[in-house]
Amino acid sequence: MQGQKVGVRAGQGRASLYEEITNKIAAELEAGRLPWVQPWGTQAAKAQLALPRNAVTWRPYSGINVLILWGAVIEHGFAGQNWLTFRQALSLGGHVRKGECGITVVYADRFIPSDERQRARETGGEAQAIPFLKRFTVFNSDQCDGLPEDIVTAAAPRPAGAIQPVVESLIANSGVDFRIGGDRAFYVPAEDFVQVPPPAAFFEPINWHRTALHELAHASGHSSRLDRDLSGRFGSRKYAFEELIAEIASAFSCAALGIVPTVRHADYIGCWLDVLREDNRAIVRAASQASRVADYLLGFAPGAAGVVEAIKPDCAAA
Repeated sequence: MQGQKVGVRAGQGRASLYEEITNKIAAELEAGRLPWVQPWGTQAAKAQLALPRNAVTWRPYSGINVLILWGAVIEHGFAGQNWLTFRQALSLGGHVRKGECGITVVYADRFIPSDERQRARETGGEAQAIPFLKRFTVFNSDQCDGLPEDIVTAAAPRPAGAIQPVVESLIANSGVDFRIGGDRAFYVPAEDFVQVPPPAAFFEPINWHRTALHELAHASGHSSRLDRDLSGRFGSRKYAFEELIAEIASAFSCAALGIVPTVRHADYIGCWLDVLREDNRAIVRAASQASRVADYLLGFAPGAAGVVEAIKPDCAAA
């Protein structure tokens, strides 16, 4: 997604921006590619696995912006995950190279118009907030010259042997009833427990940890935690939407912990496409919810202050 910095205020503008985002994600899904699972570690990806962040504030992007910027890193072969606006590059003593095209990210929020506030006062009702999106153009540090060295230098990857103990501590600290056994992984909302086959059932040990994070993402929706709607039956739109949240949340959690994300349920692609076609805001909401889930789960990891900072939301659901 490319463009100039534009505030989107009118209803038609908001709708077109949601549509633009949805169409791009849908095109990826139709091609069999999942925007939250990128080919890290291959020739297509020069950048190390990480969540994208702002090069000035060091604040990581979240929600739909992670998917947008991950896609741009792969598409353009950028070597870093640091992003900044044209003015921010200048503030650091550098500049965006002439001819470079920026990537559009979005900020989503809600506001209450003055006439709606007045209506609520007159009727005694509750004022209704209206969602809005704004576009912002950002540039990768690879597209700039003259930036400080720490901006353009990629952080060292987490040692492989340090990842699995962190996930295991996260599971223990979460307080979720986590059972090991059987031959399939699932979460039972009515009884609030997760079950995952023993690690020996997985070809690679890290796949057990990926699966655990996916099922814990579902468990985060319990009423005693983040309180999502988990009432959807298998095959329903609600069920598919919850599965979409868990897939993206698992990818965000994995990336923050140094685990290459994978997809658990590629057979849901058709259902996810149906959800996106019915509601062009669905992917923005799902990605925003996924950031909340990842933030929640990573809070149980050892050294959580540093890990959670890697996923703090900067884009609210609209």
